[in-house]
Amino acid sequence: MAKLRVAMAKGRLAEEATQLFQKAGIIIPEDIFSSRKLIFKLPEADIEIFLVKPADVPIYVEYGTADLGIVGKDTLLEENRSLYELLDLKFGACKFALAGLPDKKKKLQQRKVATKYPAFTRRYFRSKGEPVEIIKLNGSIELAPLTGLADTILDIVETGRTLKENGLIIFEEIIDLSARLVANRISMKTNKEQIDRLLNSISRAMGD
Repeated sequence: MAKLRVAMAKGRLAEEATQLFQKAGIIIPEDIFSSRKLIFKLPEADIEIFLVKPADVPIYVEYGTADLGIVGKDTLLEENRSLYELLDLKFGACKFALAGLPDKKKKLQQRKVATKYPAFTRRYFRSKGEPVEIIKLNGSIELAPLTGLADTILDIVETGRTLKENGLIIFEEIIDLSARLVANRISMKTNKEQIDRLLNSISRAMGD
């Protein structure tokens, strides 16, 4: 029986995912976050885990290098890959929101929008029929409206504390986000029994 290959987004999502796996009875190597190894074999569960950057998870899964992936919904919306979304894992909860300085709230036509998620932002405003200039940033997105680079930002908001501390407010909450379990379309046919078994184990662990 072939091993199921699972790509996990590095960082907090992977830490919470491994805790969920442990709860589901899947033994995780103790050194998974301290080792320099890239692939971790779980022989008792016939699973291989590899940790990759979040944006790479949907790519590994779409191309079938990984059968399954665990990644945030924000990344899935940005990458927009052809995958099956199997389960909302409930952790990593946050939301996409538009935010900016209070005095900009009523002046948002033809606006400049700074974001780390240009593809999603483009689709979102196109669906609303609103023309915007999108500015892609990689660092502290809150800086854009404070320096005049952009009128507003589209970003992940968890508690809203960073916005508040920088004098920014939420203009619009767009969509709730959380970690998701996704699958390769072909793997869902060729490895259906194994995937269903893992899915059931995880679902039961989430219900405990």
